[in-house]
Amino acid sequence: MATKNREPDDTPTHTPPQRFRAPNPMWQAYDNVCRRLGVTRTDDLIAHIREQITRHGTPEDLELLAEADRELAERRARKGGRPRTKPADT
Repeated sequence: MATKNREPDDTPTHTPPQRFRAPNPMWQAYDNVCRRLGVTRTDDLIAHIREQITRHGTPEDLELLAEADRELAERRARKGGRPRTKPADT
C-alpha cells in the first residue's frame, strides 16, 4: 500500500507504512511466532517500540509517544476504520 503524496500541513488519512530490512526467512519465522502468540507482527512491533520509548525515551520522546497514542486511538475509534475514498453505493 502506498502513502498518498500530500501537502506538508495535510493530515494523512491512515498510518503510513514504515520500511526496514530483514531477511525473508527471519520475517517468516517472526510471522510464525506471532501467529502462535495470537498477535500480528504490526501489533507486536508497536508494543516493542512503545516499550523501548517508555524505558529509554527523553521527556520529548515520551510526548511524541503520547501524541502517537492519541492518533492511534482516534483512528481506531472511527466506526468502520478508515474513511471511504468513494461514497458507498446505496
